[in-house]
Amino acid sequence: MEWRVEHKPSYSLLKVFLKPGESVTAEAGAMVLIKGEVDIKTHTGGLSKAILRGLFGAESVFLNIFVARTSAEVWLAPRVPGDIEYIPLREESYVVQDMSYLAHHGDVDVGVAWRGLRGLLAEGELVWLKVEGVGGVWVNAYGGLTKIDLRPGERIIVDNFHFVAMNQYIRWRVRKFGGWKSFLLGGEGIVLEVEGPGTVYIQTRILPPLARLIRKYMPSSSGKNIGVSGFSIEL
Repeated sequence: MEWRVEHKPSYSLLKVFLKPGESVTAEAGAMVLIKGEVDIKTHTGGLSKAILRGLFGAESVFLNIFVARTSAEVWLAPRVPGDIEYIPLREESYVVQDMSYLAHHGDVDVGVAWRGLRGLLAEGELVWLKVEGVGGVWVNAYGGLTKIDLRPGERIIVDNFHFVAMNQYIRWRVRKFGGWKSFLLGGEGIVLEVEGPGTVYIQTRILPPLARLIRKYMPSSSGKNIGVSGFSIEL
């Protein structure tokens, strides 16, 4: 299977080139364009796993399979502006932040990964996605993507929202940032402590600060806002 990522790193677009009989699976809503004769099948990847993804993980419980009947192209794009990275899978598994899963190919299973009760404090979620098998998965980031290879025993601390993916060999735990003062006032909250050997992918931007910034300029529910030269006046 051939593929290419264009418009890196800010507004990346994944183009997958399929030969007859080849297929690619993507999250619902990721399709941008199809060239050629392609059959589309929508499935849950297993009912119990779909229920868990819907309750605790990904926003959609459905995945779309694109199967080429002729030579074809399938273009896919993530929900947020940022980079796309390909992770090959060779009978191994990766834990992936649910917002970072874009697509996969091959004999790959998409399930859930238990995150612990502290996941509720981190993002209101108890699980991440788990991809395992033989093939490959495309992950996306909000902003740029950085790959970090850790040596045995090497440790790093990653902000919870900057985490994208890590392989099965990584030892990790979710904990609060520093002491209680740092946890409450330091702006970090929950972090991941990870230990090698293994590979971790992180993203350079996170959505919560952007959401808070946008919220400042949204109309108030209690009154009518008028914008004047960058200022918001509530009536």
